[in-house]
Amino acid sequence: MTTSTAFSAARTTARLDLLIAEVREAVGRGLPPDLTAYLVGERLAPHLSADDLLTPEQCESDPERYRQHLLHAEHDGSFSVVALVWLPGQGTSVHDHVSWCTTGVHEGEEYERRYRLVPSQATGAAARLVATEDVVNARGAVCGFAPPGDIHRVWNAGTGRAISLHVYGADISRLGTSVRRVYELPADR
Repeated sequence: MTTSTAFSAARTTARLDLLIAEVREAVGRGLPPDLTAYLVGERLAPHLSADDLLTPEQCESDPERYRQHLLHAEHDGSFSVVALVWLPGQGTSVHDHVSWCTTGVHEGEEYERRYRLVPSQATGAAARLVATEDVVNARGAVCGFAPPGDIHRVWNAGTGRAISLHVYGADISRLGTSVRRVYELPADR
């Protein structure tokens, strides 16, 4: 999965600073990953679609591939906030993640196909992916998940730019990515 990533120190807005403080409070509770993702989603939702959330630079795209802007990495590595900017037709490969994640659509729509990994019943045969759900995440939509069971691919099937905010329970500035594994297995669709 090839992405364009901006890892320089991000200039923030007052609204982004507020969101980061709210996420810090939720993550600091030390709850299980699925509950943390849910709480972070509650904090993220009110900020989506706000004109003052991101700077113009944080909304810049890349004509070749979707672009990631690292907005914040918590000093203790407990979470990171990333803006993903997608032009029409850009998307990810099928993948899962190193940690819990909460996403929210700031602009446009994100299309998502979720999968389940089905082990082979035949000796030596490869496992396969089974699509379980297709979702259109519209502006303002929030979803969260925690491994295992977080296999999906995401793309922009719309006609305009899409921007989403992703809050990961990991230090993306150190890891370079939130992706744990890319799946090259057969998929049913």
